[in-house]
Amino acid sequence: MVHKDNSSPIPLVDLVQQSRQIKEDVLRRMADVIDSARYILGQEVREFEEQFAGYCGTDHCIGLGNGTDALHMALRALGIGEGDEVITAGNSFAATAFAIAYSGARPVLVDIDPADFNIDPDLIEHAITDRSRAIIPVHLYGQPAQMAAIREIADRHGLRIIEDAAQAHGAEIGGQRCGSFGDIGCFSFYPGKNLGAFGDGGAVVTNDPEVADKIRLLRNYGQKVKNRHDLLGYNCRLDTLQACVLLSKMQHIECWTEKRRQVAAWYREELADTQLLLPEERDGVRHVYHLYVVRHRRRDQVLASLAEQGIHCGIHYPHPLSLAAPMRDSATVPYGLPLCSEVANEILSLPMFPEMTRQQVATVANAVRAFAPEEVAFR
Repeated sequence: MVHKDNSSPIPLVDLVQQSRQIKEDVLRRMADVIDSARYILGQEVREFEEQFAGYCGTDHCIGLGNGTDALHMALRALGIGEGDEVITAGNSFAATAFAIAYSGARPVLVDIDPADFNIDPDLIEHAITDRSRAIIPVHLYGQPAQMAAIREIADRHGLRIIEDAAQAHGAEIGGQRCGSFGDIGCFSFYPGKNLGAFGDGGAVVTNDPEVADKIRLLRNYGQKVKNRHDLLGYNCRLDTLQACVLLSKMQHIECWTEKRRQVAAWYREELADTQLLLPEERDGVRHVYHLYVVRHRRRDQVLASLAEQGIHCGIHYPHPLSLAAPMRDSATVPYGLPLCSEVANEILSLPMFPEMTRQQVATVANAVRAFAPEEVAFR
């Protein structure tokens, strides 16, 4: 389907439109905080924690400073540290592996299933050693990992599961929300996330009251009572002002998620006759399309061509984690992460945000067709 192109530039993400929708409500909430000076762990933090726990279908939510803190505190709460190994996907953002290293454990990076870019459960078994303590599946781009298979492996080997759901707010498998499948679910509220703050923010969710209590201690210098430090804790609390933003956005998260899914449906229709390999959505899951990631064997040329036409795209992520300097000594399964490496050279994130219009999607599709229309990349 071809439509008249729109000459206005199309951003990868448009936070301005979203912020305008909630501006007055956020300012009202922030004014209440300013008037009461409840800046640290104020009632808005507790209110958000209750709402987000309910949204995820868990008993507890603990607000934290960012998504990396969420992963780090989750590992600490489970007692994972020096001499331990933690299995995760080889193609996530660096924070996933960095958090493992912060805890003192060793990341073991596993290759992916090319159908959904998530960790390949069939390879996890090959990564398990007598030092393995946990698996961190990453629900990459908003598509849930294969949690039933991962759960079966974890239970059989006595491993804990920490879900990296930083890109998967509201994603589901069979109606159950991501973050509720493992021992702990970890979220980021970085501004560009599906549920984003006006700065950094994060949270963990869990059904384990002991884990929840320990993370509450860890985030606040090990204190339940001021100046009584029961353990070596950290300073990684969710700011009250950021909780105001998140409370405002919680009122819209389901509407925005469905709009993302509509944009993805438009892309599937508009791009069906192009050279791009489009993302697959697994049966029985709710993909929340934090990113709309396609593949092309001449990715860099496509990226440059779209940029010339005012269409801003991204690459998430340009190389496997094993090539990041701090991770070069990490174990990889199989060696060198061949699929991660192949995919990293071909993936391209197209513009994706809830306010995106059908016309903008058509403009992107027309721009893709304008690049080497005679070449079919994957067919």
